[in-house]
Formats: sequence, structure tokens, C-alpha cells
Amino acid sequence: MTEREMPQGHLEGYTEILAGACATGRRLTRDELDALRGRGERAAEEGFGLRVLVRAHLSAAQDLQAELPRAAADRLLATVAQAVDAFAEGHERAQRLAVRQEEAARREFIDDLLYGRSDLGRLAERAERFGLLLSHAHAVAVAQGPEPYGDGYAVTRGVESSLVARFGHRRILLTTKDGRLICVAPADEPDVLAFFAKQAYAATDGGQVAVGRPHSGPGGVVHSYEEALNALDLAARMDLNGPVLYAADLLVYPVLTRDRQAMADLVLSVLGPLQQARGGAQPLIDTLTAYFDTGCVTAQAARRLRLSVRAMTYRLDRVHRLTGADPGDPVHRYTLQTAVIGARLLGWPDQDL
Repeated sequence: MTEREMPQGHLEGYTEILAGACATGRRLTRDELDALRGRGERAAEEGFGLRVLVRAHLSAAQDLQAELPRAAADRLLATVAQAVDAFAEGHERAQRLAVRQEEAARREFIDDLLYGRSDLGRLAERAERFGLLLSHAHAVAVAQGPEPYGDGYAVTRGVESSLVARFGHRRILLTTKDGRLICVAPADEPDVLAFFAKQAYAATDGGQVAVGRPHSGPGGVVHSYEEALNALDLAARMDLNGPVLYAADLLVYPVLTRDRQAMADLVLSVLGPLQQARGGAQPLIDTLTAYFDTGCVTAQAARRLRLSVRAMTYRLDRVHRLTGADPGDPVHRYTLQTAVIGARLLGWPDQDL
């Protein structure tokens, strides 16, 4: 379709409106302006670009100018300005409405995708519109920072621009949910999520990114998304400060808490006696945490807690006396470390078990 053919249906009666107004020098009437706005809306809905349409209007006015008396021709420019302004207003109004409708449809799809609350067959059909093939395996990365982020934020736009510049449109979905950045990518392109994690970490000023495991099918995205969210929650409870967390590396933690009552019994049985210590159990749990996190190196654990080695040794000895379990004994160490992990996961001793 050529540019001359494209807008002809939207020019019907246009020159008559111009000629009528120019004949007396009047402004366009409300009905005429409304009609032009309506034509602009219809042109936008039919996919005609505003630049082509404006050129067509100017060209039609130029052809009319030669037919008008001198006095009327002198008024033509002002009349064309009114007409084109009304037509463009209608075109832009339709464009804004289309954008809002598209944004609403995209947000509805994302909510259904991440909550898994829509018919899976219908969800898979809608996904293709947004570049996803849900019959394939996908993985989800979730980034959070010191403040919430939305779709229109500079952080979101910056990360999206970096992804598009690096990978183009490889069936990648970048969005936001509950103030977090979310990236959905095919499982066979792990470099996409690795790059997203790097960009999101930098853009959120040192935020944290969690990556779920790949899963297949329409429900795979929500499964991977939930794993990523759980990894972020686990990081908060366990003080895991790494910039990127992989759910596959943290599977031991949900295993340990699968039987919550059994874990609670272990924590109270092994660590309960620490509550008798001056200052309660928490300082000694922190001591054991630092000791185990540093590979049971007393000097390094002392530096982490800003204690002297002598004070660190005293605390470990205090744990031994109260619990009967020696942190330096390999047989006792596993029980103590598992109990400490359980205490952190369950929020003990701040929360009752």
C-alpha cells in the first residue's frame, strides 16, 4: 500500500471543511473538530502512521489553495493548523488507549503466569504473543534492591535495554512484580539470566538476585519463580550475602525444614541449654555460626565477630559445657551445625518453637 493510497478514506470531506471555513474566515465548528478527531482515532486503529497522514492533509490543502479566491487562500494556513491539530489529537488519543490496553493485557498475563492461576492451555496461547513458548523449559531470575521497582522505572528500562542490546529478542520476558525485577528466559540459554543478574546487581546498587531451576511446561515458569522467591527469603533468614543465589545450590535447606517439628525438636534438644548463658542463646548461636562458616578456624571466626581468639575459645568452651557437644569434635560438629541451621531457618530463639 503506497503513501498516497493509504489515507484517502480519511480525507473524505476534508477539503470541503477547509473551504467552508476559509470562505468566511471563521474557526472550525465543534462538530467539525469532533469529526476530525474521530477520523484520527480510526486512522490510528487501522495502523496508519501520523506522519504519513499529516503529509496527506497538507498535500490536499495545497491542492485546494490553487482553487480558492485570494482572500480565502490567505486564511487557509490557520484553518489547516486547526484541522490537523484536531486530527492528530484523535490519533494520539487512540494510540494512548491502545498502549494502556496493551499494558493491561501484559500485566494480566504476567500475573496469571507467575501465580499459575489461569487455564494452562489458554496461558500457553497467550504466552506466544509475548514471545514465550511455554512448552519449552524456562528458568526465572528475580532481583530485589533497596527500593521497589516498577515497569516504567529507569532501573527497569536500563536493564531491559542492556538485555536487548546483548541478546536481541530471544524469547526473553523482563517485567516487574511486587517491586522486584523478573526475567524469564529459555532454559537452554543460561547466559541470559547470568547477564541479567550482573546488570540487575549493578543497576539496583548492590541488590541481590536469585535464580530458580529450569522447569518445563506452562507451570514451569511459576515453579521456577517460586524457587527464586524462596531463595531470596532464605538469604534474608540465613544472612546469605552473595550477589547471586541459585536455588539448585540451596536445596539442602528446604530438605532440612521439610519436617518442621522434627527440626524444632532438634533445635530445642541440642541448643536449648544455651538459654542458660548470660545474655541468652543468641550470642552463642552467632559464635557457632561464625565458627562453622569459616571452616571451624577459630582465629578467622574471632575476626568476623570482632573478638579476641581467647574470647572466641571461651565461648566455644561455654557451648561445650552447656550442651555437652564439642564444636571441635567431628562427631558432635554435624549435630551442632544442623541445629544452628535449623535455629536460623525457624527464627529461634526470637520465635517460640
